[in-house]
Amino acid sequence: MDIVEVILSDHHEQRRRFALLDEMHGCGPSDLEAVWKQLRILLEVHAKAEEELFYPALMELGTGAGGKDSAGDETEDAIHDHNEIRDAIGEVAQHPAGSPEWWEAMTKLNEANGDHMAEEEREGLTDFRQHASLELRHRLGLSFAVFESSHADGIKPQDISPEEYVREHE
Repeated sequence: MDIVEVILSDHHEQRRRFALLDEMHGCGPSDLEAVWKQLRILLEVHAKAEEELFYPALMELGTGAGGKDSAGDETEDAIHDHNEIRDAIGEVAQHPAGSPEWWEAMTKLNEANGDHMAEEEREGLTDFRQHASLELRHRLGLSFAVFESSHADGIKPQDISPEEYVREHE
């Protein structure tokens, strides 16, 4: 169990669920809601688990990767992205499942989430792989899996200040 692999596995699952929704045009609202609910929970719990476990550890060990000058820069950008994703989730929730507005909001959410995952894979995860011991990666991977399991019913999403987050974890 490696936190980097757990995060990458979650990213794959997020992409798979967005692809599933892409194939569900024409399905009824109750079917869309069922798939959407599971994706929403995955996105929200995943972001919170990263904020609780991954990014504090990255701030301790990282030096910057993928074009970022420091782990603080990587983290600040990621927390900003998490807030954008939460806001996009909120926008999806404002529309009836399957309506044109819902699909438009879903497309924007997919884009925000996809951009975030690509940056995180290129920056924070790369930085962490280069600097974290396998023992730490294993310990955090187990903690990440436990956190996600403990919150399988979802969490209350809440934006956080990227700048304050970085200051608290420096």
